[in-house]
This record gives sequence, structure tokens and C-alpha cells, in this order.
Amino acid sequence: MDDENLRPHSFGPPWPVLPRSLGPAPFMALPRGLLSRGAVSWYIGGGLSLPWLISAVQDIAATAGSAPAAAAGISLTVVFALTFIISVPIGWSMPARWRLLPVITLFALSFALMPWLGWGVRSVWTYVGVCLGMMVLAWRTTILGIAALTLLTLVFGTLTDGFSEDDIWIAAITFSISLMMAAFANAFAALNRLRRAQDELQVMAAERERGRMARDIHDILGHSLTVITVKAELAGRLIESDPERAKTEIEEVEGLARGALSDVRATVAGYRGLTLPGELAAARVALDAASIEAQLPSGTDAVAEPHRELAAWIVREGVTNVVRHSGARRCAVRLGPRTIEIADDGVGPTGTSTPSTGLAGLRERVGAAGGTLAIGRSDLGGFSLKVIL
Repeated sequence: MDDENLRPHSFGPPWPVLPRSLGPAPFMALPRGLLSRGAVSWYIGGGLSLPWLISAVQDIAATAGSAPAAAAGISLTVVFALTFIISVPIGWSMPARWRLLPVITLFALSFALMPWLGWGVRSVWTYVGVCLGMMVLAWRTTILGIAALTLLTLVFGTLTDGFSEDDIWIAAITFSISLMMAAFANAFAALNRLRRAQDELQVMAAERERGRMARDIHDILGHSLTVITVKAELAGRLIESDPERAKTEIEEVEGLARGALSDVRATVAGYRGLTLPGELAAARVALDAASIEAQLPSGTDAVAEPHRELAAWIVREGVTNVVRHSGARRCAVRLGPRTIEIADDGVGPTGTSTPSTGLAGLRERVGAAGGTLAIGRSDLGGFSLKVIL
């Protein structure tokens, strides 16, 4: 199994077992899976159980009629041990429907030792049960497989030598160790599922943060650059007829540019907030520069305190749209306890109008606060942007 897809965490390296629903295509990850960090961890853990095969080797040596026969039996035992070791990472490299194949292969290979061990071969079936438990199959399949293996161990022991206490011990060891390893593997598979979910949540949080920052920068620069553009055009018209006024406008353009740069830096740093009085003052400057009559409230007390920062964003985006797109001569900003409206007497909404990026971002802000945003024709005859909180 390729555990490189599991990201490292500060609280320890990931266990290589994947949930059964997340296995890759058959054999696709096999070459890397056999050499992965997770497979090496299993080789160490699984290898610690191999000394239990020494008793089987002793029985083979005792029953073999010659040295070549003993060497052949011991060689087959080594093959069985190596198959056990690699069967688990091979199974992790497969989807659930294929994972019984390594288990069946290991079980079938155990019968190759029958010429030396007879039905005493059941003593190595614990390794088959462990292999099955580590495959992270459905619990029903795992328990039924372990129970069937335990029953075979008990039945063949009884039929061969008659019922004895040793048969009960072998069956109990096979069942308990196999079930314990199955629980172990499934617990770590569940842990990996949680780690993957955590990684996905982190990615989603990063995406939301990028979206928030992009929206904030758009709102900040959209408003500032609109005012800068209007003032630069005005300065260009006044540079010959009224140089002093043109100089004043240029100085204000410089101040606006510096303020926009400061706002962007603050936004990137994550601590920038808007104030409603500040946005109303900025709205007056922008509307005056565009020769639009501003009808603004004298105070902000009408807006509830929790909604004032959102109201500031609404005023900023609404006034920016009026300056950019409306062709209006009048703009009214109306504040209420649960409503904010920006209305103008310009061209109003048309059938071909498409929502701007700024309005889309503003709709997200309003929706996150539990409000609704509506656009339509205002009582002044132009465009209306109204938010109900």
C-alpha cells in the first residue's frame, strides 16, 4: 500500500492501513507498497512473530526421514514465513474485493507442510488469521473468516488425535490473536480516515481564507481605484484651467493610493476592519469627485452595533457601483436597524445586467450574517441595493 498519500502529522507517523473504501486499483500501488514506510513498519512488527515457527521447524526435523527431506520442509517453512510477511502489504495495495486472495494463498501454502506435520499444520494457521485480520475487510467477513479458521483448527485436531486440551489452546490462540490484530488494524484505519478528513478540512479552510482575502482585496481596491480614477480624470481636466485645484486632486490621489496600499497590507495581515462612519465619509468624497449629489445619514446610531461592520462593507460596495456604473446625479444611503439601502437615479438595472464580482462577494458576506441582499429599481428611478438583516 502506498502510504505516501497520507500526510505526516505532528502527533506521529500515519499507520499504513487504509479504510477498505479507499484502496487503490488492483496491483497499481504494489511496487511502491512493498517498499513503503508502512510496509517496512509491518515487516518489523510481523517479523517479531516469526520465532513461533521454530516449533514447526523442530517438528519437521524430527519427522523427516533424511537430511534432504528436512531441508525441503524447512525451506517450505521459510517460504511460508516470507509469504506471510509480504501478504499484508500486498493486501493493502488492493481494493477490498481482492484482499482475500493473499489470505487464501497463505492458507493454501500451509498445506504444503502436511507431509511433515500432518494435521499439525493447524498450528501455523494463526498466521493465516492474523493476515486476514490485517486486511481491514468488513467486520462480518473478518469475524466469519476467523471463526471458520478457528473451527477448522478444532475439528481437524479432534479428528486426528482425539479431543485434547491442546486443541482448545491452539483454537483459542488462533481466534484471540487474529481478532486482536483485526481490531488493531481497523482502529488505525479509522484513525487514518479521521486524519484524511482533517486534511480535507484544512484544505477547505485554506480555500475559504483565500476566497475571503480575494474578496476583501477586491472590495478595498475596487473602491479606492474607482475614486483614484475619478479624481485623476478630474485633475486632468483642471490642470490647465485650475492648476491649484488639479494639484489638490493629485495630492488626494496620492493619499488614496497610500491608504489603499495600507489597507491591502492590513488585510493580508488579517486584522483589517471597516468602520461605518469612515465609509460614509469616504462615500461623500467619492460621490463629490464624481459630481454626484450625496444624500447621506448624519449618524450611524440607527444601525445595531453587531451589524455596523457589515453595513460599512455594504456602503463601500454600493457607492463604488454607483460611481462606476450608474451615470447617476443623486445617490442616497439609508440606514435602519435592520436595513441598509444604497439608491440612485441613474440608469437602473437592465435585462443584460450581470452581477459584479463585488456584489457576489457582498452577497456572501450578507448570507453569512443571516441576511438577504436584493437589487432592483429604486424610488429615485435608478438602481437600488438593499440588504435586510
